[in-house]
Amino acid sequence: MSGQSPQLILQQLADELARHDALYHLHDEPEIDDAQYDSLRQAYLELAKQYPDAVPSQGPHTRVGAAPSEGFQKITHAFPMLSLENVFSAEELRDWVEGIRHFLMELRDPCVAIHFCCEPKIDGLSCSLRYERGVLISAATRGNGVEGEDVTHNARTIPAIPQQLIGSGWPEILEVRGEVFMSDADFLQLNEDQDRAGARRFANPRNAAAGSLRQLDASITQQRPLRFFAYALGEISETFAQTQSEIRAKLAEWGFTLNEPAQVCMEQDGVLDTLKGYYAMLGARRADLGFSIDGLVIKVDRLDWQARLGFVSRAPRWAVAWKFPPEQAMTQIEDIRCQVGRTGRITPVAHLKPISVGGVLVARATLHNADEIARKDIRVGDSVIIQRAGDVIPQVVSVQLSQRLEGSIAYNFPELCPACASALRREEGDADTYCPGGLSCPAQVQERLSYFVSRQAMDIEGLGEKNIALFIEKGLLNSPGDIFTLEEREADWKDAEGKSLPLLKYWDGWGAQSATKLYEAIRRAREPTFDRFLVALGIRQVGEATARLLGRHFLNIQSLLDCLDRALDGDEPSRAELLAIDGIGESMLKDLLDFRAEPHNRQTLSALLNAATPSTEPLLKVQEFQSPMTQSPIAGKTVVFTGTLERLSRSEAKAQAENLGAKVAGSVSSKTDFLVAGPGAGSKATKAAELGVHVLSEQEWIDLILGNSDSGTS
Repeated sequence: MSGQSPQLILQQLADELARHDALYHLHDEPEIDDAQYDSLRQAYLELAKQYPDAVPSQGPHTRVGAAPSEGFQKITHAFPMLSLENVFSAEELRDWVEGIRHFLMELRDPCVAIHFCCEPKIDGLSCSLRYERGVLISAATRGNGVEGEDVTHNARTIPAIPQQLIGSGWPEILEVRGEVFMSDADFLQLNEDQDRAGARRFANPRNAAAGSLRQLDASITQQRPLRFFAYALGEISETFAQTQSEIRAKLAEWGFTLNEPAQVCMEQDGVLDTLKGYYAMLGARRADLGFSIDGLVIKVDRLDWQARLGFVSRAPRWAVAWKFPPEQAMTQIEDIRCQVGRTGRITPVAHLKPISVGGVLVARATLHNADEIARKDIRVGDSVIIQRAGDVIPQVVSVQLSQRLEGSIAYNFPELCPACASALRREEGDADTYCPGGLSCPAQVQERLSYFVSRQAMDIEGLGEKNIALFIEKGLLNSPGDIFTLEEREADWKDAEGKSLPLLKYWDGWGAQSATKLYEAIRRAREPTFDRFLVALGIRQVGEATARLLGRHFLNIQSLLDCLDRALDGDEPSRAELLAIDGIGESMLKDLLDFRAEPHNRQTLSALLNAATPSTEPLLKVQEFQSPMTQSPIAGKTVVFTGTLERLSRSEAKAQAENLGAKVAGSVSSKTDFLVAGPGAGSKATKAAELGVHVLSEQEWIDLILGNSDSGTS
């Protein structure tokens, strides 16, 4: 991966995860085990955290499962079947618990106990069962989280799935969610039967269970030893429990088998002893359970707290999977080399003596920055512990100082750019080092163009890293605008010596069809969405999330540019308007203004806007996995919170407002509709009074969103 930028590595990781998701969820033929998948996903998430502006628009953070197979009818889930976020240590678990305490106001008191319902994490296929008046009506796989496959006929053949609920007291509509799986003993027997029949063996119990449930011929499913554990609810017509543990008890009463051993654990005053004890117990009993698990699931037990915590992206805030640890290995650092990213950021990379970690050969590891190298005192020749966080980006966990070679010297970070020899710069307070060469640095030119056409940006198929390098080498590309004039310039292409170049279709490795497809992809890119267009510009700190915020606020790219121009001219209201957008701080605003102030960027933007017309329409649509009440009294309104809220935490109030269709800003401007002011409101309240912004108390805000008051909505 030497020489590749974080953006390209993230996209490659996202593509690889998407491929494995399809193999796992759609084809039931995984190429890697769960630990390897988790490591790959962890690599993606850690790199995404370090480089938020490089995150792909359709990465694993937005996706659940894979699209339903075309061989089945589709069932749309009443509520999305989401995935779970993972933690891998007690420290990460503590951070998750502290996040819950911060989100819910009453839990900020550490003396208030939180009870968690803990269960084994089954390695099977998620399935949703819908019952009406106690009778099984339909069954569906998770699919992509929103829409799954109709496997009703197959589910009816599984003995552990009740066709008619037993007992009494169930709601008229009851959606039960759980896992279809195969026990270890049944899996071994099935493979023996496959051997005798001369059929293909299954790779693992999960693969066998998924392939058996997703048969177009239900008679094949009936022959397979499938089981079902129930562990959650989807749609219900009436409430029948107050806690997750009560739900489990009711499901057992009605005839379902549960994933045991489960336990209610308590956290209070930051003590995680019961959770740690359950984790240790489950790990010790893992081999004797009789079915495959890869960790445990921890859920907030109280259902009212679950409802208030809600969801973020593809996962609930109130549940997490604590996975068993990844594999580690020791190897040696053979060299440390620096690579240049599209923004000029210098990333040191450790070149390792190749080592297999969890079945994947690892040869390189990012060392992040100069401070990280100094903190761990990483040197060439050192023996290091590698923890694989994906087959591309492993982690250097620690240096084995006892095995350090005699004469070893500390690593000196380079002073000159390895691509253009410009003197490297590092701003005070910044952990990263940059090359100021810009477009005079060949590494940055290629990286910027490669990023511009990548999937998370303009998504121009056929212009990958290899072809970008080829066009640059032939002198045909130097800036993003050149891409949109390739076709019209084709007849006059000349190389650096002035000699005519042949048409693209005559180049080695191309042809008429591939050339036509490339030009069609370029034409399609002339109408990008606002966020893709802005992301493609490669502005520091401006990734997909920030681009979407700016798009929803300004609606068209010219309005944003005009506002930036006014701010550059010293117009304070324009500067305040930008800072009022929730998520835009001084540092990000500086990067936006610096980009706009640079003359070459103005020329590039002008050329691009002559070739492309960005649209904000998709940004105004409801986000997947959220259900904003577009008819709510605050839909489309801009809200600012200030002072101390006494009934809601700031995080909960913000999430609540956004879920009801409002825009939350960080400061008051003439475009603010409501200021929600708690005790201690200061300058924001004063400014709201000056601008005539409607000010609400916390109680008035709650009454407004609950529909108990119509004040201020006209």
